[in-house]
Amino acid sequence: MVTEEQILNRWRLVLGKQAETSIDFSGGEEIQTLSDMEELLEYLYGRAGGEDVREEGRSGGRGPSRLQAVEWITKVRELFPRQTAEVLEKHALEEFHMTELLTDKSMLEKITPDMDLLKTILQLKHLMKGEVLETAKRIAAQVAEKLRKKLENSVRRSILGRIDRNTSSPLHSARDLDIRKTIRRNLKHYDPETQQLILQDVYFSGRVKRYSTWRFIIAIDESGSMLGSVIYSAVMAQILAKLPFADVKLIIFDTNVVDLSGETEDPAEILMSVQLGGGTDIGKALAYCEGLVETPAKTCILCVTDLYEGGAESRLLNTCRNILESGAKLNFLTALDEAAAPAYDRRLGQKLADMGAFVGALTPDQLGDYIGRMFG
Repeated sequence: MVTEEQILNRWRLVLGKQAETSIDFSGGEEIQTLSDMEELLEYLYGRAGGEDVREEGRSGGRGPSRLQAVEWITKVRELFPRQTAEVLEKHALEEFHMTELLTDKSMLEKITPDMDLLKTILQLKHLMKGEVLETAKRIAAQVAEKLRKKLENSVRRSILGRIDRNTSSPLHSARDLDIRKTIRRNLKHYDPETQQLILQDVYFSGRVKRYSTWRFIIAIDESGSMLGSVIYSAVMAQILAKLPFADVKLIIFDTNVVDLSGETEDPAEILMSVQLGGGTDIGKALAYCEGLVETPAKTCILCVTDLYEGGAESRLLNTCRNILESGAKLNFLTALDEAAAPAYDRRLGQKLADMGAFVGALTPDQLGDYIGRMFG
């Protein structure tokens, strides 16, 4: 049921800042979100040359910078419902002539490849064609590669950082000194007169090179609200696939499931395959994942989702119960990015946690630590 407060807030958004003297936002913590939404609407529908660009036949004359346009599209997708965001994007492309993003490859090439630009590309790629689409793919590959380089060393250290006391290392590091082995092997060089142990050989521990094979099944929710997590998930799949002990399976899902296991080495290809928005059937995706489990004790399922289930919740819960009872590890990552600030269905999350699944938001480094502890 819509409250009077919600109705007034909506009218304020419609009328804009000029209504501030008669209608003010209310709602506690929601006020900041409403204010941010108003800024986005003002950016698009603000007065230009004395005329309101919302009037038929008018066009914006306040020309936003290209970089601002990229940021604007990203924020609109974050704050507004999908259908509303699509209407706003349509107006932006028509009124502010942001069609350059879709038709001029030189414009894309002039913008610094970063997360904001990649998010915009993923949201608008279905409208891109020809050389522009190819340029967008190259940008997606550049950003994904930058993320991989940024994350790979720390993630690999987190996972492979256990000390293997059974092998010696050619790399001499104080933290890897095997003091017991060094003393034991040099006891024959003990000098009774001086009561000194002469160390002729010093031994260092190696680091774990190979584990028995684990299967990681990564299931990525294509929901628009999960966009940042989708990008990091694709990059993390590539990093995990390079580990000596990992067999990685990767799927993306909405109401359908697409297996992209053959693309783990190319996160850009994965990202350009994502279809943002639409419904969500987590239960169907996990049923598919369950079919990929061969050795439960050596299987870890990572489902990246906001847990807003569009399918039958009972099916989801039953499938999760079966996976956990088999001995496989089941994890729901409600956010996987640098911020790790989740917005998810906490009621369903609590049910899954009570069942024994891990439910929570992680940064990529924290995910590396989490996986590393599996072998501790």
